[in-house]
Amino acid sequence: MTRTLPRPAAPQAPAVPAAGLRATARVVARADHGGTSRLPVLEGGGPFALRRVQSHADQARVCLVGAMSAPLGGDRLRIEATAEAGASLRITAAAATVALPGRTGELATYDVHLTVGDGARLEWLPEPLISAEGSDLRMTTTIDLAPTARLVFREEQILGRSGEHTGALRSRLTIRQAGRVLLDQETAYGPGAPGWDTSAVLGGHRAVGQFLSAGPEFIDKPAEVRLLGGAAGDGAAQGVLAPLAGPAALATVVAPDGLSLRRLLDQAAAG
Repeated sequence: MTRTLPRPAAPQAPAVPAAGLRATARVVARADHGGTSRLPVLEGGGPFALRRVQSHADQARVCLVGAMSAPLGGDRLRIEATAEAGASLRITAAAATVALPGRTGELATYDVHLTVGDGARLEWLPEPLISAEGSDLRMTTTIDLAPTARLVFREEQILGRSGEHTGALRSRLTIRQAGRVLLDQETAYGPGAPGWDTSAVLGGHRAVGQFLSAGPEFIDKPAEVRLLGGAAGDGAAQGVLAPLAGPAALATVVAPDGLSLRRLLDQAAAG
């Protein structure tokens, strides 16, 4: 008699929760007794892979590497970075972040919280965030500065990949120094945001960004208002550099593409 054995079950792909991914990355820079900044906390997770980069002088450096596609609809992502008193920390990214639609149609959230202690310096210089067609992302960035903290901050947003419409992107940036608000702004682009692509807002441009510097040096010597880029209405990248009501300066730029956006932001950073 011949007995037929049951076939082994086909391997199943791991299930992805319908509610999306939850992940938090944490970085802490701490100055040792010699003044060199170390990284006692470097924790990635989910799409966040954190890599130590060769330090420069006394500064600790970290590169954010994407371990998977994110954020997708339904994802809840968060990055927390702290430069403790006297420390110096620079955070960059290996590639752009692309917001993509998920399976359920839910929105995604991406929260960044930066804390800079007294006498510390934090440089937040990621690559652009790209809002792909069909995506829906809510992004919040909150920065807390001690009275003598220094901050270098760059933010770039590209509305749609080449040849496609933008997704829905809502973004809020809040910067506080010793509990006092230096900047609190909210922007909205894409489906559901009235007037975002009119001449009163982006004027047909599809790239927007800002560069902010903060530090005690702006107390005695505030930044002077300066226009950046080409003339209004010629389609070229353009922006303005202006002082904030506090020890900081902010450059805001709109551009037809990411390359011209970065060039103008670099010009603002160079002073």
